[in-house]
Amino acid sequence: KVGIQCFNVESEAELERLNSVAAAMNVVAPISVRVNPDVDAKTHPYISTGLRDNKFGIDIERAPQVYRRAASLANIEIKGIDCHIGSQLIDTSPFLDALERVLSLVDVLADMDITISHLDLGGGLGVRYRDETAPVTGDYIRAIREKLGDRKVTLMFEPGRSITANAGVLLTRVEYLKLNDHKNFAIIDAAMNDMIRPSLYSAWMDLIAVQPRQDGVLRSYDFVGPVCETGDFLAKDRELCIEEGDLLALASSGAYGFTMSSNYNSRGRAAEVMVDGDKYHLIRTRETVTDLMRGETVLP
Repeated sequence: KVGIQCFNVESEAELERLNSVAAAMNVVAPISVRVNPDVDAKTHPYISTGLRDNKFGIDIERAPQVYRRAASLANIEIKGIDCHIGSQLIDTSPFLDALERVLSLVDVLADMDITISHLDLGGGLGVRYRDETAPVTGDYIRAIREKLGDRKVTLMFEPGRSITANAGVLLTRVEYLKLNDHKNFAIIDAAMNDMIRPSLYSAWMDLIAVQPRQDGVLRSYDFVGPVCETGDFLAKDRELCIEEGDLLALASSGAYGFTMSSNYNSRGRAAEVMVDGDKYHLIRTRETVTDLMRGETVLP
């Protein structure tokens, strides 16, 4: 109905259903098959998507049979191959290993008289959160072009984190300081529902004072929120000179922040502000209690 350019098919069952739906609508659905090349992305296991143990895609060894089936379906048009092996990759060699396997598949399909017009190579380029050296996009593209040789195919990419991660921060305020003999806690007004990455992935994200203090006591703190579980933290064992009321910035929050946020513990999600030079724009309002209950109904 909306003219989707291409469906990335993840399974044989999905291919059959898509053909049935397209037939019922009297249209032809353009597809690429997402292949699983069994390449280790060397990233966090939760965001690895290209190993046989992962749920994503169709085993690349079986892909020719799936394409043969797709070619036989009246309401399916083959367009490309899709391959995405993981996220936050600092080393691009796994991408290139996967590409070699995809290009071998292109040649196999050509021998079957199946033409591939595009390759969707997904996303996954990593960024600097702590001390990583992020890949240089131009170097990655040059390596891809070298692998392609004389092949004439359209390339598609799905950059997300690499564009937005370091373009955003999460602002939070220190509510209380809780000093103990064993560990100090800074209770802040942001929580795991606002930014789940540290708790879910044990991810490091820089935490800095918006206006650093020139005096005071430098202490090590765990920065924890008001949610009722021990997994509610944004940073651990960070040395900062802070007082109640100080504003802090959690860096590199532009990716997988709001999109992974929730209303856990009946907490409204944060406002979002777009900064453009010396101008700023409120692009998402802070959720209210009314917003939290809007979808609920009362039993008669």
